[in-house]
Amino acid sequence: MSWPANVTRVYQNHTIDSTRWRNFEPRDGDVIVTTSYKSGTTWTLGILYNMLALKDGVPPPPMDYWIDARMFPVVLEDQLAELAAMSHRRVLKSHLAADGLPIWRNVRYVVVGRDPRDVFMSLVNHYDQFTDEAYAAFNETPGRAGEPIPRYDGDVRALWKSWITRGWFNWESEGWPWWGNMHHVATWWRLRDEPNVHFVHYNDLKADLAGEIRRLAEFVGIDLTPADIAAVAEASSLEAMRAGAVAAGDPLSMMFKDGAKGFFYKGTNQRWRSVLTDEDLELYEAAKERVLTPDCAQWLERGNRG
Repeated sequence: MSWPANVTRVYQNHTIDSTRWRNFEPRDGDVIVTTSYKSGTTWTLGILYNMLALKDGVPPPPMDYWIDARMFPVVLEDQLAELAAMSHRRVLKSHLAADGLPIWRNVRYVVVGRDPRDVFMSLVNHYDQFTDEAYAAFNETPGRAGEPIPRYDGDVRALWKSWITRGWFNWESEGWPWWGNMHHVATWWRLRDEPNVHFVHYNDLKADLAGEIRRLAEFVGIDLTPADIAAVAEASSLEAMRAGAVAAGDPLSMMFKDGAKGFFYKGTNQRWRSVLTDEDLELYEAAKERVLTPDCAQWLERGNRG
């Protein structure tokens, strides 16, 4: 299959490598969940996995199929072989913006967003939880492009200033030391009316999980009864997903100090109110104006029900 023309940039750093998608063979019905990070990626993937488990008897995978992840222990050849061997519907993960992730017409894309200030607070916990093994995976896996990711020094305010004013890539102006959060959403926002693109907001998942499961099921073409929706919602709660990870041997413990407990943290919003100052929020408003259109900014802060 030809390489889609929408791919105009290459994203390569300590964590991601967009060129890895060149080896992927898309199929009709594939679903790719794409977020910047800490926006509800794992939650949305869990909902889709639980839908397939309920309707098709497909067990959730032991590890997400994250093609653009370049660091150990993600082995691209192994993931591609497993995906090729599947006879059932496939769900994949990406952290790439719409100018770096190939968009095929026969693939469905689920874009998940969250208030950037809440993303940052979740990211702080994520960063603080990294183990020595995690830093080794990011920085010592062969093929890293650019500088290593620095260790977190515990200075939340300094991290905020860097994250909201610096980009890792020269076409971004926020997101350091990862990649652009607002930039990611802005690139997908331009495609929000495409029939194979669906937007989900973290606030809406919290406010009406059953309703969002229904919308998502309709988008991917899975028929769910009200009882099915209730079952998927129960299986997709933060507590259930944390317990499932622990029961599976807690594979997250290699990357996070507290394993699944550290990864599936509080899941709450607006913790930034007790951390960010008026000066910090002025930087946020400036970043919004630089990167987002007003309607996109409003959606990111409020969701579809705001």
